[in-house]
Amino acid sequence: KQWYQRRVAITAGNNTFLSGSTDMTVKLWDLREGMCKQTLVGHQSDVVDCKWLSNGNNFVTASDDGIVRLFDIRSDQEIAQYSYEYPQAGVSCVDTSLSGRIIFAGYDDFNVILWDTLLGELVAVLSEHGAKVSCLGVDKDGVALCTGSWDNLLKIWN
Repeated sequence: KQWYQRRVAITAGNNTFLSGSTDMTVKLWDLREGMCKQTLVGHQSDVVDCKWLSNGNNFVTASDDGIVRLFDIRSDQEIAQYSYEYPQAGVSCVDTSLSGRIIFAGYDDFNVILWDTLLGELVAVLSEHGAKVSCLGVDKDGVALCTGSWDNLLKIWN
């Protein structure tokens, strides 16, 4: 079977990038050597998004399996996972706050869920979109979140 890369995330400073794939894995690549250094498993469906936390040691992934996972490259493993009562809804996009404490996850069921990484729990649900949330991002100052949806709308949250 042929596997496809769905997302790439590059981190500043340590010459590595991530790739999320339809083979349910996330790979950590070395830019200098052009080789895969780690393959991380755990998702049960396509990995559709991945983002580095600002510390450069952790990253989050989003998957069609409905679970957001937090990984640590130093321990070469998953350290937390986040899912809510509608596991049939896939996670389509993910980003984090500047500190890395809050994970923002966009879902196929039209919601954006905010997860607190220290408490390990859901802290808010943003439910203003009328279709799948397809993209989201935090501005460089960490003041606002922008979400995009298949309802043809962008929404700014602050």
